[in-house]
Amino acid sequence: MGNRYSQISIEERCELARLQAAGTSIRQITASLDRAPSTIARELKRNSSPTTGYKPSYAHERARSHRWVGSRLDRDSGLRDHVLSRLDQGFSPEQVPGRLAHEQGEPVISHETIYRFIYAQIIRTNDFSWRHYLPRAKSKRGWRPQGRESCPLDPSAASHLRTP
Repeated sequence: MGNRYSQISIEERCELARLQAAGTSIRQITASLDRAPSTIARELKRNSSPTTGYKPSYAHERARSHRWVGSRLDRDSGLRDHVLSRLDQGFSPEQVPGRLAHEQGEPVISHETIYRFIYAQIIRTNDFSWRHYLPRAKSKRGWRPQGRESCPLDPSAASHLRTP
């Protein structure tokens, strides 16, 4: 068995289905695929049904759908349009998820997801108009000093520090 983990490929899933249909044991399948027995057992348990058995294409699509592919607002255009319209109406990113949860009866999205999406859009598109969806219309997060004085003292009190 290899030391590094990798996702099961569609070819391996097809081979797994063929070997299982032929009545091969899990230990023999694992030896053939060079995988851990727990990996094969979990794959079969997760993606088999008593009526249809193991379907490699279904298993592969299901595994792909569970992988992270970006922000939920990037993937779900309906939710994105709804969130952006609420922000456009003057709702804050903290108010939008509360309103959606109230309307749908369950949490839908978090305010942090909304902030991350907007800041990612600013960086990705280099379009600073995205910042207007935010309450303070800042293009970056966090506090920043507005202007540093060279001397923290009052200028009149610091006159003896100046050299002629």
